[in-house]
Amino acid sequence: MFNRYILFITLIFLNCKSSKESVPTFNSFPENIKGTIINDFSEILSENEKANLTTKLYNYEVATTRQMIFVSIDKITPYTDIQKYATDLANHWGVGHKKKNNGLLLVLSVPSRKLGIATGLNTEKILTDSVCQQVIDMTIIPHFKEGNYYNGISKGLDSLIYKWDN
Repeated sequence: MFNRYILFITLIFLNCKSSKESVPTFNSFPENIKGTIINDFSEILSENEKANLTTKLYNYEVATTRQMIFVSIDKITPYTDIQKYATDLANHWGVGHKKKNNGLLLVLSVPSRKLGIATGLNTEKILTDSVCQQVIDMTIIPHFKEGNYYNGISKGLDSLIYKWDN
């Protein structure tokens, strides 16, 4: 009798649907090569641009222990919200130092025209959602509208670094 009860309860829980977007399996995320700061899966940056961004973000991490990572990706499916995708990807990859929770992940999907910034809990104290959205709207998007992804990303990261430091 007890086993039937457990089975019945288990089936009920398995059939319940949440109104929130569920977290897909980790197979939904691209693999991050350990230590890679610039993950240009959409190949929107030249090798020289990737090298420049890598140097900038690496030097910043060495100086501050704050980790910033950039990802370009074609699809975020099964997600529809790039912010949720960025947050889950940052958690899956372990962006930032675990004890300091001081990471930032900038995700761009050119085909879907979406951009999101995920921050660790300690990062979020300074780089709030409002601050990040302002950087996206005022710094990054104007360069993207001109078709210059590198300048948008580079100047956006510079702006985030400046706000983080001041």
